[in-house]
Amino acid sequence: MNQINIYTDGAAKGNPGPGGYGVVLEYNGMQKEISEGFRLTTNNRMELLAVIIGLENIKQKGYKIKIFSDSKYVVEAINQKWVFKWEKINYKKKKNSDLWKRFLKIYREHNVTLHWIKGHSGHIFNERCDQLAVSASTKTKLEIDVNYEQTKNASSTLFD
Repeated sequence: MNQINIYTDGAAKGNPGPGGYGVVLEYNGMQKEISEGFRLTTNNRMELLAVIIGLENIKQKGYKIKIFSDSKYVVEAINQKWVFKWEKINYKKKKNSDLWKRFLKIYREHNVTLHWIKGHSGHIFNERCDQLAVSASTKTKLEIDVNYEQTKNASSTLFD
């Protein structure tokens, strides 16, 4: 079975604050880099979005996909099967449900394993993803993390 490696990282300056994600896809010695920045988001959202974007860029089925992330939030939610329990309770009182739903849809289309790697430990692809994520978060034109901003604005106006 052919294997694709996906390396991911997310960043946010402030939490919430401007943020971004970085992804490196690796297959047979070829690499593709992807990154994007958002004006207001959280680190956990960017970590999860990086994984989603990596998977969404795999257009063919039948590959063994290994995802490497320094986010224990993401890796443990999947490997410990917490996200499947959250799904059963319709993500009640769980943050980032919009992204977890999006993740599960694409995750189920592939043969995926997730692996935690220590961040900022010199792993070449993790360091590159960090650079991509931080750089994306500092661009002058940042995207809007619509679901996050709508949720944040809705909760902040409840008692204003």
